[in-house]
Amino acid sequence: MPHHSTSQIAATVLAGLLIIAIGAVLSAHFARRAKGAADWLSAPASLPLGVVVITQFATAVGGGVLVAHVGVAYASGWSIFAYELCVVLGFVVLSLIAPWLRAQGFATVPDVVTRLFGRNRAVAVIAGLCALIVPFGWLVTQFVAFARLFGQLTGLPPSVLVPVIAVAALTFVLPGGLTSVAWTDFIFGIFKIVMALGFAAYAVHFAGGWHGITTHVPAELWRPEGFFAVGGAQIWLWAAAILPGTLTNQVYYQRVFATKNVRDARRGLILSGLTILIAGVYASAIGLSVRALNPGLAHPEGAAGWLVTQLPAGIMVIYGAFLVATIVSTAGAALQSVVTSIVRDLYGAADKNGTDSGRRLVTGSRLCSTAVATLAVALAIAVPQALTWLVASYAYSASALAAPIFLGYLLHRRARLTPAAALAALTAGLVGCGTAQALNTNVPYVLYGIAASALVITTFAARTPRPAHLEPKPKGSPEA
Repeated sequence: MPHHSTSQIAATVLAGLLIIAIGAVLSAHFARRAKGAADWLSAPASLPLGVVVITQFATAVGGGVLVAHVGVAYASGWSIFAYELCVVLGFVVLSLIAPWLRAQGFATVPDVVTRLFGRNRAVAVIAGLCALIVPFGWLVTQFVAFARLFGQLTGLPPSVLVPVIAVAALTFVLPGGLTSVAWTDFIFGIFKIVMALGFAAYAVHFAGGWHGITTHVPAELWRPEGFFAVGGAQIWLWAAAILPGTLTNQVYYQRVFATKNVRDARRGLILSGLTILIAGVYASAIGLSVRALNPGLAHPEGAAGWLVTQLPAGIMVIYGAFLVATIVSTAGAALQSVVTSIVRDLYGAADKNGTDSGRRLVTGSRLCSTAVATLAVALAIAVPQALTWLVASYAYSASALAAPIFLGYLLHRRARLTPAAALAALTAGLVGCGTAQALNTNVPYVLYGIAASALVITTFAARTPRPAHLEPKPKGSPEA
């Protein structure tokens, strides 16, 4: 194992701080595009197609790819692509309603629900709570992943590293909200793609090239059948967990809402989905290379951490910069999404007309951002084991929101969908999910929640059909 001197560790820390400083400068620059509260919260109709595609990639590819995905590839080879394809499929399905989503002028997922079922404070609050679970879980996860990996590079404790990365995320969010986050993520996303492919190539070279991998890694992992090495049951579990989560993740919706052109909304999601495969290339290259170099790791998720300890000094510095860029871009996007849900949906504070109140809204959003980041720091340091609960809670978000969004979209022209139907469906999704989890069912409990929610909506729709001559014609989408 290479010995990293104090000066080399200091160089790695400085490289990370440089990345944070660059992000802060870029965020301040792009914040000039934000003209008011709407641009801070949702950047409506402002993002070109290329920015949407890359910022979706930068948002989706964070600490989970660096740690968990590499661990999957270490243990199960090409099976990581089955995982990534579940994400891609989610983007493709979401693209089916993307033009309608973009045309309506939404800012959050609860906006979608209240547009379909009618405006209601209770619906907005419950849907808002369900929507912010995922980005808040992401935020805490990014902080923990950064502390673990950068801690292995530098020896610094989580009590130091977690606040640093939180401040870095705030520098992305505070200047211009989603406007500065999206454009800064665009620059960082390009950097992440280049670095991910570069480190993938380096890892394979470090392991002795493809020959080294095929010599020391079991053939069933690197041959084409390695795609199924993890087993059909596990792939089914991934699909059941990832698809609903992708289809209800507010962070992805926000970039659709912000797409400059309606016609680009669908293309942006499909192209974004394809870029996610780069994460599979990175994870499989790192995982298989570490498997060739050290096949005896007790915990596959430690593969990335082990490789970090083997890096030569110069490569370690570059990896440190890549690590910071990867974590901070995802953390910033997650933080901004949580704050938007709190401000718009839980408190209903958004004011689209008054300039003065708009300024107060931005100030309040910035204070809220700081408070949310502080809470995430406390959780990441004090109870990182609670992340298991946070990840499991993603299922509750999908259970509550998937059917109201997608089934509601399919039925809203055929039936009178009411706030009562939405409240019943949201509640049924949460109860169904919780009941199935308590019973420890073999089928993923998220599916029970979605099924219960869908049953409620179908029942309401059957009881309140809409006469053909009263079918609404929503703006921007003849098929809506």
